[in-house]
Amino acid sequence: MSFLRAIPLLLASLIVQPAAATEIQEVTSPGGIKAWLVEDHTIPFTALNLAFRGGASLDAPGKRGAINLMTHTLEEGAGDMDATAYASAIEALGARISFDVGDDALTVAGRLLSENRDEGADLIAAALTAPRFDDDAVARVRGQVQAIIRAEDSEPNAIAQKALAKAIWGAHPYGSSLNGTAESVAPLGREDMVEAQNRVIARDRVIVGAAGDITPEQLGVLVDRILADLPETGTAPLPQPAEFQSQGGTEVIDWDSPQTVISFAQPGLSMDDPDYFAAFVADHILGGGGFSSRLMEEIREKRGLTYGVSTALSNAVNGASWVGGMASSNTSAAEATELVKQEWGRMAEGVTEKELTDAKTYLTGEYPLRWDGNSKIASILVGMQLIGLPIDYPDTRNSRIEAVTAEDVARVARDRLNPDALQLVLVGRPEGLAN
Repeated sequence: MSFLRAIPLLLASLIVQPAAATEIQEVTSPGGIKAWLVEDHTIPFTALNLAFRGGASLDAPGKRGAINLMTHTLEEGAGDMDATAYASAIEALGARISFDVGDDALTVAGRLLSENRDEGADLIAAALTAPRFDDDAVARVRGQVQAIIRAEDSEPNAIAQKALAKAIWGAHPYGSSLNGTAESVAPLGREDMVEAQNRVIARDRVIVGAAGDITPEQLGVLVDRILADLPETGTAPLPQPAEFQSQGGTEVIDWDSPQTVISFAQPGLSMDDPDYFAAFVADHILGGGGFSSRLMEEIREKRGLTYGVSTALSNAVNGASWVGGMASSNTSAAEATELVKQEWGRMAEGVTEKELTDAKTYLTGEYPLRWDGNSKIASILVGMQLIGLPIDYPDTRNSRIEAVTAEDVARVARDRLNPDALQLVLVGRPEGLAN
């Protein structure tokens, strides 16, 4: 069989096999820690993902950015290994270990070969339980973060996103950048890193997902090997739910550019809302479906006012929003913004059967492709647990999309989409914008 003929057959096999064919097992370690596992013994490695609930939202008052800085210093040495020695130890095992953080979780991703899986686990454990936080390492990473902050303050898209987050989430951690500010990050040192570590890295808030060449019994032992020496509880309480602050409005941030960046949002739906899947289909038709979406058709294809416009249901652990964005020339930004509002409201008039069928075909067809590879699967398993999805979600997800009717979409659009509730942030010098 030629390579070119093999490609469509491979894709077809991925599409027709439902995500339900991937069996998720719930494992409890001897130490009592729960984990989700998808076994796959075809390749001798295990993808292991850990997440610690709360993430950067657990920053101490006045120390925004501390947990982000701490997270990216974890790989800068542990125990008796400095940064170079720690990186060399990972490389010698043929392993990959990375640390990252968002406002909902601090995450650890490991790719461990079966032949030296325990040694890789020990390196993860060392970073979590005995990070060095050497002064020179903290200073080096702090400088990198400060460079990112400066870049955020000079990039229109980042400016728009930060202003929108502040407008819709207010004082909640979602309302500010997890990188912190130049003022909040500058004084952070080793003691702050230790405090930040204790606030978030603890056994009471860990989530575990694994996929690959490991049995449930082996996974339980491995999880305890990594986590046994962690504190039982974190020193900071988990964050409270975020309340959507904006009732709608427009904020213009002056920026010397021929183009205006436009970001917008309104309240969204949690994934346990009975209307969520109808809204999910509606969003695909409205702006989430790329070139097939109504916003792209009206704003780009018919009028050429933007290169691209998109929307999405954004679901965080403690808050949900319906968001979108685009860029347009200063002379056309006002028209493009008005078209967004018009299409936002027009969804209540209903959708065609073709729009509905095309949306459902795409949304159900692309889902199994997300489960392509153990690293992706381990990440999905952690994300499902973090957001509170049931273990059988992959079995029911597509059928719930298929059950959405045109009447459901119209009803949700009438009840949930409100152009007057849109909070818009425009960064540039838009002309003729109505107040």
